[in-house]
Amino acid sequence: MRARAADAEGFIEHDGVRIHYEVFGTGETTILLMPTWTIIHKRFWKGQIPYLARHHRVVAYDGPGNGRSDRPLDPRAYDQDAHTAYALKVLDATGTGAAVLVGLSMAATWAIDLAAHHPARVGGVALIGPTAPVPPASIARAHTPPMDAEPPTMPSSRVPVLAPDPDEHWAKYNRAYWRQHYDDFLWFFLGQCFPEPHSTKQIEDGVGWGRQTSAEVLVAASHGTWPATAAFTEWCRRVTCPVLLIHGDDDRVSPAGRSQTIAELTGGRLVTLHGGGHIPLARDPVQVNLLIQEFVQQLAPRTPAPRTWTRWNRRTKRVLYLSSPIGLGHARRDAAIAAELRRLHPDVAIDWLAQHPVTRVLEDAGEQVHPASRWLANESAHIEGEAGEHDLHCFEALRRMDEVLLANFMVFHDVVHDGAYDLVVGDEAWEVDHFLHENPELKRFAYAWLTDFVGYLPMPDAGPREALVAADYNAEMIEHIARYPRIRDRAIFIGDPEDVIEGTFGPGLPRIRDWTRQHYAFAGYATGFDPAAVADRAALRAELGYRPDEQVCVVTVGGSGVGAALLHRVVDAYGAAARRVPGLRMIVITGPRIDPASIRPAPGLDIRPYVPDLHRHLAACDLAVVQGGLTTCMELTATGRPFLYIPLQHHFEQNLHVPHRLDRYRAGRRLDYHDLTPEVLAEAIAAEIGRTTAYRPVATDGPQRAARLLAELL
Repeated sequence: MRARAADAEGFIEHDGVRIHYEVFGTGETTILLMPTWTIIHKRFWKGQIPYLARHHRVVAYDGPGNGRSDRPLDPRAYDQDAHTAYALKVLDATGTGAAVLVGLSMAATWAIDLAAHHPARVGGVALIGPTAPVPPASIARAHTPPMDAEPPTMPSSRVPVLAPDPDEHWAKYNRAYWRQHYDDFLWFFLGQCFPEPHSTKQIEDGVGWGRQTSAEVLVAASHGTWPATAAFTEWCRRVTCPVLLIHGDDDRVSPAGRSQTIAELTGGRLVTLHGGGHIPLARDPVQVNLLIQEFVQQLAPRTPAPRTWTRWNRRTKRVLYLSSPIGLGHARRDAAIAAELRRLHPDVAIDWLAQHPVTRVLEDAGEQVHPASRWLANESAHIEGEAGEHDLHCFEALRRMDEVLLANFMVFHDVVHDGAYDLVVGDEAWEVDHFLHENPELKRFAYAWLTDFVGYLPMPDAGPREALVAADYNAEMIEHIARYPRIRDRAIFIGDPEDVIEGTFGPGLPRIRDWTRQHYAFAGYATGFDPAAVADRAALRAELGYRPDEQVCVVTVGGSGVGAALLHRVVDAYGAAARRVPGLRMIVITGPRIDPASIRPAPGLDIRPYVPDLHRHLAACDLAVVQGGLTTCMELTATGRPFLYIPLQHHFEQNLHVPHRLDRYRAGRRLDYHDLTPEVLAEAIAAEIGRTTAYRPVATDGPQRAARLLAELL
């Protein structure tokens, strides 16, 4: 899922080559995000577009050879003059008089050419890791291998995960190798682009984009014209607009000296990213976004808005609360914790940065949703798009949500930059936790992190690749905490130490439970309601309209649309279950993201789109059939109700973390979806409905304990 869809799109044509462009936003200043080497396409700007388009108008286009543009094999389509013509025609087609040009690597020559020869069309130039023929010539020669060198006879046999050996540069960077071993070259080259540790996702993205073109296209592009050093130097001296250079000093594709030279020739500003590689806009996107935004703002200064500053002793205590939208259980427990926090600090003001369907729960609870929430990219929609039939490769879905998470962090950044918050609480706000550790200078508030599981775990059938990458993600998190323990002023585990799964984070990494004990405070489980308030089941059933003689089975699959397949399969089993259970009444709750009209009505089926007080129905029922999310399962455990849970296939939390906790409480009966025929489900319903349970008791003071831990930070 894209974090932001284009507002307009189209094609231009130049010398028979069609070039695709997209337009985002409506700001006064237009930013033209230029293509780079044809090995990747305009999706490499995915980390910049959502943020920049909230503040400006953004135009991006695919160069020839990849993306939605044509893939010509005529080298003239890749000439210097052709590239400048593509840019000018995109500006014309989008009604852009002048734009700020932002380019990566090879786009440097096209951007400087435009600024030198079409100054009225260029308001500024920002170059990232520029690859250009600058003096001294030795810089260019060192990174321009002979294109016609003979390649090795066989490609590398290793699994490319981290950056390859730089010594392979001369052996693989040539046309013959591209033609014979194109896929291996992709892994090699993208590995060179990302020497930073823990760059598996960025490398995989680049390889995937590279597979959308071909070796023959790269060969054709390599024969395109390239400006001579003297010509490019003269162009740089003619540039009159402001210039920004961003370059990593560990760039293994284009040496940082190129940016220094261009800065000297143009009078531009150079920002060196210490430890950064060739594509920092993907590996350090927050920093690059902020540098581009600062540069563009300085080009068009505006009259400052009126501002109010409040003395310390007149400031209200303010909290910004983020609640994960992946499951409504987070919202219920967070609302309960917030209520307890207000009891401890009656003067506290709490804003919520949240998205649908969490906003539905918060509005029902009378909470204040921050207006910037409308800018958040929907995480639930992304997860639904990743899911199959009751199947969600959760770890991979989270990895592929990187664009959404980055866009949402940038919204968060703007909110906390403009608002004087004393405390930020992030309940599994993955983007905030990750990017604050990556950009520790942005932390200007107390910060508390909440979660009910620790550790990415590979699924047993996922193979060695997922095991390696999951361990790499865990290692990065562990390194973050070790290097910057001050980022998390408090890490709170919603549960007890025994609820943390055993095992290790990966080969050579700590044991999960031991590490969690050292780095977390434990609040006990927080159900979001007081089980004593629903203990009188007879009175509760009468209040909810359930007859004493009917057997009530509640079916609920969470707040996203991922559980739709399970919901339909349970409904299909209703007839067989009703024959085994006299007086069976099945309450089917579709939730806010599943269309209730998709359920075919039948006698005995009660279809409800949304139930704000779901925990009361669960406490009153004789049996519940649920998906396998922790919150709903623990609510049923707390009220002692029998339940069947069917985890999403390949969902590591539902298949590994949640069953571990439920086994500790001796709660629930697990079923596997692939065995779930109507007869099997009907038999399980008949066996479990109304059964007397003997679960371990669930603590009832979790919200109070969590609130006390938060209150200390105020």
